[in-house]
Amino acid sequence: MKSIKQIQKEYKLLTENEKSSWLEELKNDNRKGVQQYLSKLQKERVQESKWRKQYALMTAYENQLFAEDIKYIAGIDEVGRGALAGPVVSGCVILPKDCYIPRLNDSKKVSPKLRDELYDEIMEKAIAVSIGVVEASEIDEINILQGTKKSMIQAVQKLKVIPEHLLIDALELDIAIPQYGIIEGDSCSVSIAAASIIAKVTRDRMMIKLHEVYPDYGFNQHVGYGTKQHIQAIEEYGICIQHRKTFSPIKEMVRDFY
Repeated sequence: MKSIKQIQKEYKLLTENEKSSWLEELKNDNRKGVQQYLSKLQKERVQESKWRKQYALMTAYENQLFAEDIKYIAGIDEVGRGALAGPVVSGCVILPKDCYIPRLNDSKKVSPKLRDELYDEIMEKAIAVSIGVVEASEIDEINILQGTKKSMIQAVQKLKVIPEHLLIDALELDIAIPQYGIIEGDSCSVSIAAASIIAKVTRDRMMIKLHEVYPDYGFNQHVGYGTKQHIQAIEEYGICIQHRKTFSPIKEMVRDFY
């Protein structure tokens, strides 16, 4: 009789087509440990089925373009648009046609741990990945909308592969590449979702490094957003070069300070 370790090893070597019949046979093994393992596998398969269905729904835009013989589709998304400090960062990702990244979703809908895992998987599987960054001082000069668009265009221009079509979260870019602006695109398109993960993880890591330079503000915790902790730190220490002076309530606080 096979040990549980042997059964686990055997399962890993099976193809998807072989697994269903193999699991049916396993039901006849009455050992408690085997039945617990079987229950675990069945739950995992149900969850995997849900992930695949979600992923299939999120490939509708990409599949339409692939059907038109468009190979290089770039998803674009930004992070940091509403922050009081730090840059706005845009990610741009081209995924291959048959790519599958389970649990991929809008960066706001997954945990920090899962974001890091997805980041690594995207970097491994993507055809091309790039980022664009516009700093706080430039955001104050050109406004956040223009800063966001500039960071997105930077990201497109930095790709090692020239995209044939862009899928953008909500915006339209002044760039000579066909594009769709998709409302809530990070929940509707795997390419945009991947870009949102890349942008979020990149920006969070940047803000953690900025915390080492400006430790009074807690950038490693709120990553520049307007939390109570952040506002209190500004009230106590004033602003630093990373703060956006044209954003409320900072612009009112700057006026009061100076």
